[in-house]
Amino acid sequence: MRAIPISKLKCKAGPPFLLSRSCSHMANVAEPPPSTLVDEFTKFCYQRDLPRAMTAMEAMQRRGLWADSLVYSELVKCCLARRAVQQGKLVHKHVFSNGYRPKTFLTNIFISMYVKFGLLEEAQSLFDEMPERNVVSWTTMISAYSNAKLNHKALESLVLMLREDVMPNSFTYSSVLRACDGLWYLKQLHCSIIRVGLESDVFVRSALIDVYSKLGELHNALGVFNEMVTGDLVVWNSIIGAFAQNSDGDEALNLFKRMKGAGFAAEEATLTSVLRACTVLALLELGRQVHVHAVKYGQDLILNNALLDMYCKCGSLEDANSVFTRMVEKDVISWSTMIAGLAQNGFSQEALRLFEQMKISGTKPNYITILGVLFACSHAGLLEDGWYYFQNMKQLFGIDPGREHYGCVIDLLGRAGKVDEAARLIQEMKCEPDAVTWRTLLGACRVHRNVDLAAYAAKQVLKMDPDDAGTYILLSNIYANSQRWEDVAEVRKSMRARGVTKEPGCSWIEVDKQIHAFIMGDDSHPQIDEINRQLSLLVDRLMGMGYVPDTNFVLQDLEGEQREVSLLSHSEKLAIVFGIMSLSKGRTVRIRKNLRICGDCHIFAKLVAKMEERVIVIRDPIRYHHFQDGVCSCGDYW
Repeated sequence: MRAIPISKLKCKAGPPFLLSRSCSHMANVAEPPPSTLVDEFTKFCYQRDLPRAMTAMEAMQRRGLWADSLVYSELVKCCLARRAVQQGKLVHKHVFSNGYRPKTFLTNIFISMYVKFGLLEEAQSLFDEMPERNVVSWTTMISAYSNAKLNHKALESLVLMLREDVMPNSFTYSSVLRACDGLWYLKQLHCSIIRVGLESDVFVRSALIDVYSKLGELHNALGVFNEMVTGDLVVWNSIIGAFAQNSDGDEALNLFKRMKGAGFAAEEATLTSVLRACTVLALLELGRQVHVHAVKYGQDLILNNALLDMYCKCGSLEDANSVFTRMVEKDVISWSTMIAGLAQNGFSQEALRLFEQMKISGTKPNYITILGVLFACSHAGLLEDGWYYFQNMKQLFGIDPGREHYGCVIDLLGRAGKVDEAARLIQEMKCEPDAVTWRTLLGACRVHRNVDLAAYAAKQVLKMDPDDAGTYILLSNIYANSQRWEDVAEVRKSMRARGVTKEPGCSWIEVDKQIHAFIMGDDSHPQIDEINRQLSLLVDRLMGMGYVPDTNFVLQDLEGEQREVSLLSHSEKLAIVFGIMSLSKGRTVRIRKNLRICGDCHIFAKLVAKMEERVIVIRDPIRYHHFQDGVCSCGDYW
């Protein structure tokens, strides 16, 4: 329904903001003259003297006096700055007293005040009473609904706004776009934006890119970006951030190069996204270069947290610790990132000591912090400590255990050989176990050779993820090691029936700012012949030290010698040899892998690290392995 124009409203008295007075108060000689009273009120408002401004306003209320709209807007700002909710309500009551209706401008300020105080119902009530609503009124409410995740209300308000012939502006669309939780709604809005000619607006383009990327529609996000020449850093930041957040580090870095080529200088937001891309791709050297540019921004918390995350996930704990200790300001993200980084890289005791420091600092742990603590307990074999934190996390920190917390404790029990207790915990979970939970139990069953429970866990995984080749292969090998050949045949039959094939292993290594990829069975690397020759020589030397290839991780439908040859082509072995060939003596060999490292490659890396006197760091999807002096940081359990 169209709002009643304000011109048709009949007021009981004159304009509310003219200096007026009520005859009933003329006898009150204790108060200053009306003009002086209003002047004092105005002065107190602009001075942000809230107590004296409120006292003056009460005197004005008794005498029927009002000030100018701009003065009240200053008083509202003062209330917001001090989080003075009750005083803000009194100002609202005073302005609207005696039936007066202020200008739309001031009503919008009160609506915005209630929104910022988190009083959405009061804002809605005042909005509904407005005789005339302009674009600011509608945009304020739409933004409030979007921020409150009331997406349906935000979208509905846009429709009602258009029905009242109020034209949305760029801020309206930027706000309502955040309420899009489905592609259909987003495409409708996109069409509407094009119809009103706002598709070139910087904030609208940035919002469109952000929302398309959050819905996983990176192609459409890039389409919005490429539609016209981008002359604003905000849009560049949005598109680079979109690809970085969706783990497409390559494209994020390509866009960053385009941005630099177009003459734009990187700022904090840009560098944060580039660091995220380096994190995804484990590009430590490039990340260090970005760090040099980040130094000029000093103690920027978000940027420092991104640096911390990058160094932890690239396996460079020395650099991470250096950043952490230099941070003047640390929030829960800083502490949690460092605790989790230490735990994932095998430094469990250091992670737990840091957790104690965090508690002393007064920073309250969150969901991720406790996850890092449990991960540390799991990988250090601290059964009692881990169980204590898990059982008491709600009481101690107010955090309900989530699926990831259960997964850590199941891993902890599995490491301790308590696979039956781990299985019982899965049955007692308050949240539904997922495929990762059952894979954790399956891994424990493999280590402790509990074949029947392994079969049960594998079947649960395959119910949820029927094309998980790794589970088929692991189960087949568990059966083979137990001489259960009929079961092996059944697993292989199921794989063929579903057309399941093992994803080829791929490893990446950074050498001289270039990324080299090695894929199992792929001979395309220009130095592959020399790599294979050096690998054969290395294996011969290792066998002289007692190395025997472990074929338990090869699908056992090959003959023994074939299985050993198959192991030689594993991508991490090729990457390790290439790293030793290409990097000077003493430099760390850092490798990223798409699949979990197999048992044979784990033994191989330990022995090579000892024989070549190298540190080798391998990051797989599960954790980080630091190999040095024949030992791995994971303690040979992963």
